[in-house]
Amino acid sequence: MCDNFIYSILAIRNYFQIMAYNEFLAERVHRFFTDNKVAFRIMKMMGGLCYMVNEKMCIGVIEEAVMARIGTEKYEAALLKEGCEEKIDSIRAMKGYVFLTEDATDMDADLAYWLQLALDFNPLAKASPKKKKKTK
Repeated sequence: MCDNFIYSILAIRNYFQIMAYNEFLAERVHRFFTDNKVAFRIMKMMGGLCYMVNEKMCIGVIEEAVMARIGTEKYEAALLKEGCEEKIDSIRAMKGYVFLTEDATDMDADLAYWLQLALDFNPLAKASPKKKKKTK
């Protein structure tokens, strides 16, 4: 019984390490959305938090970075800015999504720029298809 208890504690600890994200950064994103009266909901996703606007992924906070969905139109120009990197999924870049390091989000005005860029794209973004509920 003791071994099972220890195993359970280790499993819980490992789960929360995987789900690690910068809580201060997440709070800054939350505060920006709240202050600007943006309707959003938060989902745990990709080992961090995902901020959904109009039921579409808008911003993610993953570990120490922000992932922003800015669309393909402003993508290439965004990559030239300090602290902005491509979002790589498996072996290819995900056009329209960027990762922002601390260099791009350290100052509130810098973070606000990226958040607003993602919000501006959000009405143009395609929503993921809804999953059908299984019926028994």
